[in-house]
Amino acid sequence: MIKNERQCRITKAQAERFREAVRNLQSSPPDEKIHPVLRRAELEALQSQLADLEGELLEFEEIRDGLRPILNVESVDDLPRALIQARIAARLSHEELAAKLHLKPQQIQRYEATEYQSANLSRITEVARALSLRLGPK
Repeated sequence: MIKNERQCRITKAQAERFREAVRNLQSSPPDEKIHPVLRRAELEALQSQLADLEGELLEFEEIRDGLRPILNVESVDDLPRALIQARIAARLSHEELAAKLHLKPQQIQRYEATEYQSANLSRITEVARALSLRLGPK
């Protein structure tokens, strides 16, 4: 999951490199030393990776732009992803959320990198409130 604008930019650059690799492979003449099945497998692998990157980009951009609802929290397992999505949807950077909570931005980054495993329940509640994330049935 893409969690911030920096990761979004990096993923866009990676996707462009994969697009270029796909174009190059499709436009180059077949190498007689490489079996056609291997060439097809290479192309399919590149296309699959590109599709994954494009899916992650689409998810991030839709959440950020308010076009995709934040994940409904049906269990505790859903909570970390919902917190991250709520921050993205609120268009808050790590720095801005940290300021609301009187924390250092690196702490928010650590929480998100570990999917809030190191956060206690009190902190998770504070984050949810700061993001106006409603927990429970709709």
